[in-house]
Amino acid sequence: MYAVLDDRNQQYRVQPGDRIQIHLRHDAAEGDTVTFDKVCLVGGEGVGKVGTPFVSGASVTGKVVRQLKGPKITIGKYRRRKNSRRRTGFRAQFTVVQIEAING
Repeated sequence: MYAVLDDRNQQYRVQPGDRIQIHLRHDAAEGDTVTFDKVCLVGGEGVGKVGTPFVSGASVTGKVVRQLKGPKITIGKYRRRKNSRRRTGFRAQFTVVQIEAING
C-alpha cells in the first residue's frame, strides 16, 4: 500500500517503513508522532482512491527520527565593471520522518 501526501505544498509518495525528509517542523521533537491529514491518493492492492483534492478520512502517521541540516549552498553575485561582488550562503533545515502507517 502506498500514498501520496501533501505537506505544505510539497507532495511525497510514501509506503510504510519509508523515511522522508520534509521541511523543518519547529513543533516536532525527536520521537514525536506526526499525522499528515492531506492525502491526495491512496493506492495498492488493486484498490485506489484519488481525492479531489484530498481523500476524505485518509491519513498517514509517522515518527520523527531526527532533525538535520542540508548541504551548504554558496551564492555569489557579480556585477561586471562595477567593482561589486557579494557572497552569501544558505543551509536548509530538514525533519526526517519514518512512515509508520497509512490509514484509509
